[in-house]
This record gives sequence, C-alpha cells and structure tokens, in this order.
Amino acid sequence: MKKIHPVSDPEALPPAHPTAPLVPRGSSRSEHGDPTKESVTQPPLLDTPRRKKRGSCCCRCVCYTLLVIFLLIVIVGAAVGILYLVFRPKLPDYNIDRLLLTRFTFNQDSSLSTAFNVTITAKNPNEKIGIYYEDGSRISVLYMQTRLSNGSLPKFYQGHENTTIIFVEMTGYTRNATSLMATLQEQQRLTESIPLRIRVTQPVRIKLGKLKLMEVKFMVRCSVSVDSLAANNVIRVRSSNCKFRFRL
Repeated sequence: MKKIHPVSDPEALPPAHPTAPLVPRGSSRSEHGDPTKESVTQPPLLDTPRRKKRGSCCCRCVCYTLLVIFLLIVIVGAAVGILYLVFRPKLPDYNIDRLLLTRFTFNQDSSLSTAFNVTITAKNPNEKIGIYYEDGSRISVLYMQTRLSNGSLPKFYQGHENTTIIFVEMTGYTRNATSLMATLQEQQRLTESIPLRIRVTQPVRIKLGKLKLMEVKFMVRCSVSVDSLAANNVIRVRSSNCKFRFRL
C-alpha cells in the first residue's frame, strides 16, 4: 500500500486574517475585562440652575404685584383729584340756635326726668353736592359724663347751597341723680352758666351730580354753654362751638 501524506501547496495563499473587529463598535478595548459589563460613573446633577429659575419667578411675581398696586394707587388718586376739581367739596356747617327745656323734674325716687327741644341750623355750602340724611341718627345732650336726653333727627334731603332748620325733641331719664342735681346747682351758683355737650351721629349719603354714593356717618360734636336749666324756660345759649367729621 502506498501512503500519501499531505503536502503544503507552495502556491496557496496565506490564511486570511479576520477583517471584522472582535470588539463591538461603540465599545473600547479593555485589558481588565468586558467593557460592556463595567459600570460607568457619571457626575452628579446640580440643582443650581433650577433654584435660580424658581428665585427669578418669585422676584418677577413680586415685581408684577407691586406694579399693579402702584397703578391702582395712581388711578384712584387721579380719580379723587378729578372729582375734587369738578365738585369742589366743602364740609357742611352746623349750629345750635335754640335750646328749650320743657321738663326738668327731680322725682321722689331720686331720679331725674328731662325733655329738651333743640333747634339746629344745617348749612350745605356745596354747589354740586347734595346730602341725604338717612334713618338711624342719634342726638344726645350730656352734662359732664351723664346723658340727660336722647333723640333722633328726621330723614330729609338737603340740596345744593341750602340751609335747613331742624327741630328735634329729646327725652331722658337718669337714676340716682342726687349728686348730679347738687353738682348742677353748685355749677350754676359759681359760674352762672352750665356747660353742656351735644353729640350727633347721622348716617348720610352724598349725591355727586346724579351719582349717589355709599352711606357714611357724620359725627357732630358741639360744646354749648347755657345760662340755666329750668323747666318750661327758654335757655339762653351763651356760646356754641361745633366740630364735624365723618367715618365709613
């Protein structure tokens, strides 16, 4: 038998080397193992830009709010200024003209019964403003801290540049008036006059042209000096000083 041994062919081409990379694309070679299995450490995300954004939004909201408030103040101020220039408002004037004491009785139970008739002159000096005197008024006569009589003003409308005379009836009842009577008599003996205070609280509504505004309260405070307090006697008013203010 003839044995045949393989012989290398001198004309055969050398073995071809692999042309494709052994490592997948997008990965890097590593001598310490498979790079696809290694964990990659990423730097921590910073919140600084987000905080700056929130802070800028808050500052922007505060600026817008202050701007709106400033514009409202400017608009209201301009409206008030225009109304003042158009209507030229003036405060009304009040005066106590006459004070009649129809009852001044010291009762057996040491109480005091009083009744006053008061004549008040109210002047509205405004050319374009009217005054509505509404219900719910209160007028009081006081000696020191003691309220002698109470009453109320009638409901009426006072037109432009108008003078109105108001008649008011008031009654009162004071308990334990012994010391009060002694003080009144001593006051009249020493000074020949008695200081009284008249307090008026009057709800009103102002009319500007054809516009009727919201209700406010007139507060009138008068200091009156009279010659005496005797029943069924016209009390002579020696001096009268009234102050006026209003509130919402």
